[in-house]
Amino acid sequence: FRHDIRKIMPIDGTDAGKPGKSEVHMDSDHQKAYEKWKKEILEPALAKHPERREEFITTSSQKVDRLYTPLDTAHIDFPRDISYPGEFPYTRGIHSTMYRGRLWTMRMFAGFGSAGETNERFKYLLKQGQTGLSTAFDLPTLYGYDSDSSFAAGEFGECGVGVSSLEDMSILFNDIPLDKVTTSMTINSPAAMIWAMYIANAENQGVPKSKLGGTIQNDILKEYIAQKEYIFPPHPSMRLVTDTVEYGTKNMPRWNTISISGYHIREAGSTAVQELAFTLADGYAYADWAIERGLNVDEFAPRFSFFFNAHNDFFEEIAKYRAARRIWAKDMRYKYGAKDPRSWTLRFHTQTAGCSLTAQQPEINIVRVAIQAMAGVMGGTQSLHTDSMDEALALPSEKAVQIALRTQQVIAHESGVANVVDPLGGSYYLEWLTDDMERQARDYFDRIDSLGGVVPAIEKGFFQKEIAAASYKYQKEIDNKERVVVGVNEYTSDESVEIPILEMDPEGFDRQCARLKKLRASRDKGKFEASIRAIEKAAEGDDNLMPHFIEAAKAKATLGEMCDVLRGVFGEYREGSDF
Repeated sequence: FRHDIRKIMPIDGTDAGKPGKSEVHMDSDHQKAYEKWKKEILEPALAKHPERREEFITTSSQKVDRLYTPLDTAHIDFPRDISYPGEFPYTRGIHSTMYRGRLWTMRMFAGFGSAGETNERFKYLLKQGQTGLSTAFDLPTLYGYDSDSSFAAGEFGECGVGVSSLEDMSILFNDIPLDKVTTSMTINSPAAMIWAMYIANAENQGVPKSKLGGTIQNDILKEYIAQKEYIFPPHPSMRLVTDTVEYGTKNMPRWNTISISGYHIREAGSTAVQELAFTLADGYAYADWAIERGLNVDEFAPRFSFFFNAHNDFFEEIAKYRAARRIWAKDMRYKYGAKDPRSWTLRFHTQTAGCSLTAQQPEINIVRVAIQAMAGVMGGTQSLHTDSMDEALALPSEKAVQIALRTQQVIAHESGVANVVDPLGGSYYLEWLTDDMERQARDYFDRIDSLGGVVPAIEKGFFQKEIAAASYKYQKEIDNKERVVVGVNEYTSDESVEIPILEMDPEGFDRQCARLKKLRASRDKGKFEASIRAIEKAAEGDDNLMPHFIEAAKAKATLGEMCDVLRGVFGEYREGSDF
């Protein structure tokens, strides 16, 4: 159905995509002109100077032709497939004026060590001109363990901030007005519990939940597909996601209850098309569960957001974002029957590709990040994180973060790309590539549907096998020098790396453990035990768990204690090894 969606789209005039007489005549003229150019200009040039290689490919290994002309876009119908910015199907952007009216949110990902250290980094970034917060959590937090758990040994604060309690959340956002900034939190399996702590902390600040703005990533499907930071089996995990969607829909109109993430799918080694297709397929799965819960699509879809990668191939990335908007708009309108135009608009955050950063000659990463960030902006992103040059070596230093943020500010204020809406719209190559990516994505939708949907496809290892094959192919091309990575397999240098490395507070872990010990000893035992029993009872039944998580956070239950209750009810997931 999705693959043939054009057939049911209402189009004014004659059959969609069918050329009229004047168009046929124009195509004939273009064909004659192309053949003349090929014979008189191209062939003599190739005879004197052959091309560098027989075949040119994108970052995703897709073959691209030498030249694109009106012949390659003749099948594209402007009102149906491209149209104007701010107008269905939003290929050219979801706002009519885009960055002429308001720049994208500069949202730098930050988190390391203790909550106090990350709070200082947040304040530094806001002082440097950042316009939104984005929180990275450490591995124990991402897996639902407290910082002092034996399962968390040696991992506190290593790849993000450790948060185990409402007290940690209070320290993390100390002196930051939560009604005036928007906060993104990159967490998935225990997303509901971390969100509950954020809500409880805001209420302690005097900020009602209805005024909170931000995003909780909360995208469990991509964990099974790519990142592997899951705790519970797929079905109870999807129940938790749906609980948050329902709670946010009814209580928090400014909050994005889910950020459907292709970023980690791409970081795992997928192609651009796989990132596009698998991300949107996940989005449809979340929509299906919310509708089954009894929610109307126009109640929740406007608060769905997306999160994409920006890799090295400039045009491929821009085409990916344009195709994503178009596919989502068509399917929300014609498959899901959404009536509110806000449900048709795909809003997304972009992060430059961490997997593209090299430990060799790390200063070169500044150039990579600038190109990737430019692609995100030219593709119409709503917010952007730029990676720091030293991230292949360690958590970013303050200086590296400042350069990464300044990269966005130069693009915004000096490059001129924010002055025109969709400046590359109409490019023969870009429009052909956008259309071709939609075609390939819909082929993937058909394959996923044939397996029974996203969750059955996960259980069969479909996504994992597709990504593994793409990743292997890409690495093989690098190893064979079919693909050049500057500083790695060409243009190498023997100079030692001299990049200042971030050092964390060596006493931060001890203070964290002492704080947790004191919290457990000082809390009201009766309130704590009642809150834990309430979570267990709700998990065994059908009640929405969010109110119970909030009350448990207020009763000083820790993240690990709440997750342990759910482990007892839901069990833990173990992935098969057949792929």
